[in-house]
Amino acid sequence: QVKLVESGGGLVQPGGSLRLSCAFSGGIFGFYAIKWFRQVPGEQREVVAAIGNPGRTTYVDSVKGRFTISRDNAKDTAYLQMNNLKPEDTATYYCNAGYPGSPNYWGQGIQVTVSS
Repeated sequence: QVKLVESGGGLVQPGGSLRLSCAFSGGIFGFYAIKWFRQVPGEQREVVAAIGNPGRTTYVDSVKGRFTISRDNAKDTAYLQMNNLKPEDTATYYCNAGYPGSPNYWGQGIQVTVSS
């Protein structure tokens, strides 16, 4: 069974940086596309960034130029580098893994709070 575990969240001041990690286990990491989602209470979960294999990437417009998604297939881990963070980036961030025809797998989520 695929398992995803996020880490690296926390409290940061506006303009600061965080790097989220998504540790993958229970399958062949290279088969899966990885997406990062975020959700604010009362709102729909939105996709922030996605990476295939090889590493074609896409981003939602609000994070372009500030966030970078990457993957290390040797470590079965995906990352979301978040720079120049803004208060509106505050959310619970989720890692997602899937490929056409497979179930979608989710991590437990990790809180990112941007506040002075």
